[in-house]
Amino acid sequence: MTIKELSFKTVVFDMDGVITQTALTHAAAWKEMFDEYLLKRSDGVGEAFKEFTHAGDYLPYVDGKPRYKGVASFLESRGISIPFGDPSDPPGKETICGLGNQKNEAFNIVLDRDGVRVYPSTLSLLIELQKTGVKLGVASSSKNCRPVLEKVDLLKMFEARVDGEVSADLGLHGKPEPDIFTTACDIVNVPYKDAIVVEDAVSGVQAGARGNFGLTLGIAREDNVKELLENGADYVVEDLEEIGGLKGLDELFRKFNP
Repeated sequence: MTIKELSFKTVVFDMDGVITQTALTHAAAWKEMFDEYLLKRSDGVGEAFKEFTHAGDYLPYVDGKPRYKGVASFLESRGISIPFGDPSDPPGKETICGLGNQKNEAFNIVLDRDGVRVYPSTLSLLIELQKTGVKLGVASSSKNCRPVLEKVDLLKMFEARVDGEVSADLGLHGKPEPDIFTTACDIVNVPYKDAIVVEDAVSGVQAGARGNFGLTLGIAREDNVKELLENGADYVVEDLEEIGGLKGLDELFRKFNP
């Protein structure tokens, strides 16, 4: 197919859990940080320790959100109130920023030790899209987006990168607001109705729905097909290999944009 034959003009991918297999690395770093903090609170103020869990805490309160927003969301769910602090706070300081910075420190240790893997089906689709002339964007809450993509030599594939660093510079709202996806479309000068958003997080598909994109495609890495559909995904797969490449993606887009 040629770019003129396609019904869409750009695809904006989330990174963690969509392009790279780093979602579980993030989840492990969050658990390490929060469990350590909750144990300290248990010893210090006498609160009963209740561990941070993947299904009960990470997915509903943290997954896909900007770092400090994820900290605040989880603590609010536990009825814990601490100062926001400042992004310069040292890791571990009892502020929203201090805890978020501690999580980032843990993430980078694992990243340096274990490296990064890319989902093969996503890579194949990226290459096919690029060869056809589709404008590619990456939109991520992570401030580690650029170094992660550099590690796997994929950064140069994207004409638009809107991540945690860019969001902070531009004052963008994080997911579930659509700002990072709409900004990526603005950079490549493509109307939102002609764009596809690919996401694996509930907050991400919520952002896709709020942005009124041509297609919000969910990837259920967490056995969460139902949750993604209920929160705004137009269509959900467990892996992009189910789409059938460029032709299948175009057919899917046309199905939701007759």
